[in-house]
Amino acid sequence: MSGVVRAEIDGRAIEVPAGASVAAAVARVTAVFRSSVSGTPRGPLCGMGVCFECRVTIDGVPDRRACMELVRDGMRVRTRG
Repeated sequence: MSGVVRAEIDGRAIEVPAGASVAAAVARVTAVFRSSVSGTPRGPLCGMGVCFECRVTIDGVPDRRACMELVRDGMRVRTRG
């Protein structure tokens, strides 16, 4: 894959290389993907979809694992950090 894709992370427009994961794109904007029930900041841990720490809302669908999704043009991602 070559080129770039454009997406939005928490209202901020970004460009990332085609083939980049949503986790990599979000990491360019913030280290906090969500907060635990107790309010502790959380972010990616395993990078392979096992830990569920990188959950974000993608195009209105909550609890998507950012490490398992590739960024698509026009994608809108919301963290809960």
